[in-house]
Amino acid sequence: MLKRKEYKFWFCTGSQDLYGDECLAHVAEHSRIIVEKLNKSGRLPYEVVLKPTLITNELIRKTFNEANMDETCAGVITWMHTFSPAKSWILGLQEYRKPLLHLHTQFNREIPYDTIDMDFMNENQSAHGGREFGHIFTRMNIERKVVVGYWEDEAVQKKIASWMRTAVGVIESSHVRVMRVADNMRNVAVTDGDKVEAQIRFGWEVDAYPVNEVAEAVEAVSDSDVKALTDEYYDTYEILLEGRDPEEFRRHVAVQAQIELGFERFLDENNYQAIVTHFGDLGSLKQLPGLAMQRLMQKGYGFGAEGDWKTAAMVRIMKIMTEGMKDAKGTSFMEDYTYNLVPGKEGILQAHMLEVCPTIADGPISIKVQPLSMGEREDPARLVFTSKTGPAVATSLIDLGDRFRLIINDVNCKKTEKPMPKLPVATAFWTPEPNLQTGAEAWILCGGAHHTAFSYDLTSEQMGDWAAAMGIEAVYIDKDTTIRGLKNELRWNDAAYRK
Repeated sequence: MLKRKEYKFWFCTGSQDLYGDECLAHVAEHSRIIVEKLNKSGRLPYEVVLKPTLITNELIRKTFNEANMDETCAGVITWMHTFSPAKSWILGLQEYRKPLLHLHTQFNREIPYDTIDMDFMNENQSAHGGREFGHIFTRMNIERKVVVGYWEDEAVQKKIASWMRTAVGVIESSHVRVMRVADNMRNVAVTDGDKVEAQIRFGWEVDAYPVNEVAEAVEAVSDSDVKALTDEYYDTYEILLEGRDPEEFRRHVAVQAQIELGFERFLDENNYQAIVTHFGDLGSLKQLPGLAMQRLMQKGYGFGAEGDWKTAAMVRIMKIMTEGMKDAKGTSFMEDYTYNLVPGKEGILQAHMLEVCPTIADGPISIKVQPLSMGEREDPARLVFTSKTGPAVATSLIDLGDRFRLIINDVNCKKTEKPMPKLPVATAFWTPEPNLQTGAEAWILCGGAHHTAFSYDLTSEQMGDWAAAMGIEAVYIDKDTTIRGLKNELRWNDAAYRK
């Protein structure tokens, strides 16, 4: 199983020596208190580390370069306590390479009306200093996140926490390596793309392997290991024989156990965090990897089907962004299948041939063994369940030839009106915002894929912030979307992102 990294975020306060040592001592003490209380709030997923007050060009540049080199630092939170001349930040910002949050706050919540004097004004002038600081980012065209409000408020702390998860997604992007078994599904456009440009833009390494090289790792798994994992399956999930012979059923399940173990060992030994399979190229594998891929996703690996390396990488990043989240509802690879067009009950049935992550399951998870028309192999075992309900986000990263675009759709997951006893796959059912008609039309106009990286636990804001940090276009489809407005936005984006 992939392990969580213990990232930290540096807290850097901006000031200058115009108002003397006593003022700087207050600045440092206020910063210490803020960091201490942020860490004790229980709302932040990662630790905040206090750094010395930044008052000179040299110290700012040195601090930012140290942040670049520190592998545990996932980003910097900056606060302008007093006025900090923006020219002091230029060299440091030019060399800084990680996410940055501009916390626009002040130590005191309320103006001390009865005692306020010029000394207080000079010392507590975030409203002044934050604007100077913000100007240089805009002048230099550098991406940053701005959070405004009182630092002790729950809403502000939750915004910081949300950004931290996005920042970790940005940092982890440069560590994503995708193992692509075989090639893209023949004649399919949207799942393919420019892997060289993706490595330049996102840091992803996408490597192809002949299927039998991976199959050899599967064949090398010992019988005892296969038996142990098969026993675990039987202890964990409901077994739905549905008239099949119990011994024959278990043999089919054991094939998936062997695939899971072999693939995971191959991934770990070669340092891959995401995997892509293709039903049209299975080599010596006895079954299309189904249950095995579902379990690997549950362990944190990204997955994409039919050669879709972009979605595999996005699933991995989104799983990293949600890692350690309390009461997480799940993140998965998903695919649009069929519509329900009954007025008032509109929605899209989501599934795949086999590979939907069980983290999104609501209720019991069962194992079925059923024939599969594609792949020309024996009947594969798979986990079957229905998904949780509630708001979620579905994303599609597409390659337009001259740029990447991330399409972000808010969706509402629901229970289907009736059970589907003859459908032997895991499913979700959702209605896209603002409604099925507008949402589906908007998705098509944007060029969205039929595969998505889907999560109950992330927001459109977080995914948009990730896209902004990567320097790519983001298009939102949400409750405010209109087709007229979207068409204009796409035209403007074509001009803005033209190379």
